[in-house]
Amino acid sequence: MTYPDHWEADVVLADGGTAHVRPVEPGDAELLRAFYARLSPQTIYYRFFSPHPRLTEREIEHFTTVDHQDRVAMVATIGDQMVAVARYDRIRDGEAEVAFLVEDAHQGRGLGSVLLEHVAAAARERGLRRFVASVLPDNRKMTKVFRDVGYQAEQHFEDGVIELTLDLAPTSTSREVQAAREHRAESRSIQRLLFPGSVAVIGASREAQSVGQTVLRHLLVGDFTGPVYPVHPTAAAVAGVRAYATVLDIPDHVDLAVVAVRADSVLEVVAQCAGKGVHGLVVVSAGFGETGVEGRARQEELVRLARASGMRVVGPNCLGIANTDPAVQLNATLAPTLPGRGPIGFFSQSGALGIAILQRTAERGIGLSSFVSAGNRADVSGNDLMQYWEEDPATRAVLLYLESIGNPRKFTRLARRLSRTKPIVAVKTGRSTQGVPLGHAARALTLPDHAVSALFAQAGVIRVDDLTELFDVAQLLAYQPLPPGNRISIIDNSNSLGLLAEDAATALGLEPSAPADLGPRAGAAEYEAALTAAVADDAVDAILAIYTPSVVGAAAGGWVQAPSGGWKEALDPGVAAAITAAAWGSPKPILATYLGSKGMPKDLRIAAPDGSAVQGSVPSYPAPEDAVRALAYVTRYAAWRRRPQGQVPKGDGEPGRARALVEELLDAAVAPTLAQAAELLGYYGITVAVSEYPGDGGVPTRIVTVEDPSFGAVVSFGLADTAAILLDDRAYRLAPLTDIEAADLVRAVRTAPLLFGHRGARPVDVPALERLLLRVSRLADDLPEVAMLELDPVVAGPYGAEVRGVSLRLERPVGPRPELGPRRL
Repeated sequence: MTYPDHWEADVVLADGGTAHVRPVEPGDAELLRAFYARLSPQTIYYRFFSPHPRLTEREIEHFTTVDHQDRVAMVATIGDQMVAVARYDRIRDGEAEVAFLVEDAHQGRGLGSVLLEHVAAAARERGLRRFVASVLPDNRKMTKVFRDVGYQAEQHFEDGVIELTLDLAPTSTSREVQAAREHRAESRSIQRLLFPGSVAVIGASREAQSVGQTVLRHLLVGDFTGPVYPVHPTAAAVAGVRAYATVLDIPDHVDLAVVAVRADSVLEVVAQCAGKGVHGLVVVSAGFGETGVEGRARQEELVRLARASGMRVVGPNCLGIANTDPAVQLNATLAPTLPGRGPIGFFSQSGALGIAILQRTAERGIGLSSFVSAGNRADVSGNDLMQYWEEDPATRAVLLYLESIGNPRKFTRLARRLSRTKPIVAVKTGRSTQGVPLGHAARALTLPDHAVSALFAQAGVIRVDDLTELFDVAQLLAYQPLPPGNRISIIDNSNSLGLLAEDAATALGLEPSAPADLGPRAGAAEYEAALTAAVADDAVDAILAIYTPSVVGAAAGGWVQAPSGGWKEALDPGVAAAITAAAWGSPKPILATYLGSKGMPKDLRIAAPDGSAVQGSVPSYPAPEDAVRALAYVTRYAAWRRRPQGQVPKGDGEPGRARALVEELLDAAVAPTLAQAAELLGYYGITVAVSEYPGDGGVPTRIVTVEDPSFGAVVSFGLADTAAILLDDRAYRLAPLTDIEAADLVRAVRTAPLLFGHRGARPVDVPALERLLLRVSRLADDLPEVAMLELDPVVAGPYGAEVRGVSLRLERPVGPRPELGPRRL
């Protein structure tokens, strides 16, 4: 029997390196023999319970020849070496004996844990329910692997050996353990990229404006703390630094390689980096997936070779990476301007926009903790960076410029978790197909725009319309606390600007108090008093200070005649000091429209020794409306964080039987009948009524689930009448729904009052609708093969909700679902 393609996978190990996992093959005999020869006597003893210095030819044949059914073996390879093996042999119905062997030099890297996940997944697919293992008491590392995996386990001691039994059914604990290991490994893999001890620039040309020399100069000028090695085939030196013909000729270790050679030379360079033991690659070279079929094939081979050799890849066709931490001061980018140190982590999928993004960030005075431009995003993605930034103490907020989402279910899972502690601001364009990860199709937006915003909001992501709004929101999140509510105090010296701010606040859902107009002659004393009162006022959650010059003769804050004969602004410099003093230590955010400035002006900046802004600095906006809009975004996010998350109710259905039915229908390659659709729904406790819809028995509603390429399983709800359909009055949420999210979904449509007794009508059983939504969302989350499920109509009455129409479409997903199976890239 052959094995399915998804049994092969690239994986990230505990230290951030990578390996390739695949089933063993008969051709692996020499790899196995060499692997065994590198094992210590103790490792061999732990595996065979006796000295066994070499494998016989018969044993090698036995270990490499399996049927992928009753006997399965998975190997982990790095480069051209086998470094670990896991295998099971069926011993009785539903049960198999499992064993592991990890090379001494690679023990402690998490290979045993990741191999257990993969071999257990294969066993479940082959109908096995339990693993048994015999472990010597001294083999504490392997005992820990079994105990920590999170499966239900039993053990007993017999004849000097620990006998372990593992139930292979995934548990909530095993899923949590797997997610935690994935998080640590992927976070560590990004840390290795951002904190290299040394950097090689391969393709560092002697031409001053070339890509390679540009990166080299930026590394040198940026005072990277480690050695930098130019690589050029003939030059003795580049930019005054000794050069080497290949990366293999560099005498010392190389952690990070920036690749800036022609696309047709990149694969050779990757092979050399693998031989050198490089940890990571930043490929700025173009000519890959963005150029068509041939380039995409080259890109896939680049990633395959790099991952198999233990390396992560940023790019290709990217701008580079930067880390402002003083410990590294890494600027491995093509950008001539790099912002200073700050609390923002920035991921940009677009290489072309990256230079402009960094320039605008610097112009505003916003500091970055780290920056990654992923280009074609063939390997490292925004998901990886979110894993890293969640743990990074230097990052308080995350900015994402996304053109597509590679693994949508993982993105929403990570975003939901990260947003609980650190805000995420995203610009999502969805128009490009360049940023397509290895083995995936393009994932452009397929939902209406308001649905996309709702799904981002559900995950806690602040979705903005453009880069200007991105920076407006970022500078507020980076340096000011979150508002505890939506009440805003407006303090100004211009009544007209104060009224503009008040109108904007009301339109955006904020509650402004009457603007405190201090008058055009107001100076530092007046602003200090007003700000102090607003900070102390329990009825105020945020403060907008507006200060602008006014023409009032020679008064302070107005205009005076200059010696040259013209007029110049007469400003009170103490106003800026009053604003920053009020913001220092304030539990409420304070933002400003200060003399039309934009960003983090020096007058309103609380500066670190290097001049960069620190917490408490006051962001300024050129117009009051801009300030209010940014505050409204942040206020909605703060409200999301304060709300209870709710719970995903535990199911009481039969998901195993549901999956079996779906597989049966897919294998038959026929459209499901109404009876089959009703049977599937029945496994989730949903009953389909036999009666025809009469048109006047309650309120008709419509529930739809789709497997969306950008977001995964999406549930929508709306009324089923003509007006609601015509106006597209539907609300959208990500599956699985919590109880709170189901309640919100019902109430999110504009026609929701019709369900609650509008104009004297009898209210319907809204809790019954909520329960139905929860069951449907669980089905959608469990079964990605359900491409579309439509319940129309669902008639909601005073005593329940009745499903009277069903439409079901099934499609087999391309590849496995990563979040349900073992870890993989």
